[in-house]
Amino acid sequence: MPSSGAATRRTTDPAKDSAKHPPRTARGARTRAALVSAARAVFERDGYIEARLADITAEAKVAAGSFYTYFASKEEVFAAVLESVQEEMVHPQVRRMIDSDDPLAVIEASNRAYLLAYRRNAKLMRLLDQVSAVDENVQALRRARGQAFAERNAQSIRDLQARGIADAEVDPYLAATALSAMVSRMAYGTFVLGDPWKLDDLVTALTRLWANALRIN
Repeated sequence: MPSSGAATRRTTDPAKDSAKHPPRTARGARTRAALVSAARAVFERDGYIEARLADITAEAKVAAGSFYTYFASKEEVFAAVLESVQEEMVHPQVRRMIDSDDPLAVIEASNRAYLLAYRRNAKLMRLLDQVSAVDENVQALRRARGQAFAERNAQSIRDLQARGIADAEVDPYLAATALSAMVSRMAYGTFVLGDPWKLDDLVTALTRLWANALRIN
């Protein structure tokens, strides 16, 4: 992709492309990490469309040609930026529960951790929403990661159903997808759009809605 051009469509997964040749040396790993950090700063400052590869390498303080040692395009380095925060950011995740866990306490802690992480990464989340609307490859990447996180939450719901704690008639994956989407969109409205919800109020309400939807008893 040209360094200053608009997003283009690709037929491959940028995350897979950029992972084919990981750095073989500590110095290479540091250079790649610097490029990812610099890319995030430039994307958040200038937006995805206006961000230039020359600005990313300048921010990282590396030679312009070094970029292509690690990434083939702007799209690939954007995928790497997402990869660096995906576990905490791309989808709310409720951890697996054991029999001694209080389900409501686990869901509350998970919602709070996700909302705090979203607040820390609000600029990137705004950018992800914008890029997904114009780049179908990033959209597919976002969807795939969201599905992976939803499946993790679905397993937690299955565990609760097996223990007789959650509604056995609810489809675990569908419920996980819908409830995670609810939390994610409320986070977007609050921390990106500026809706005036307080963090504690959000956590309380979202946790109660999870509990009500699953009929946790």
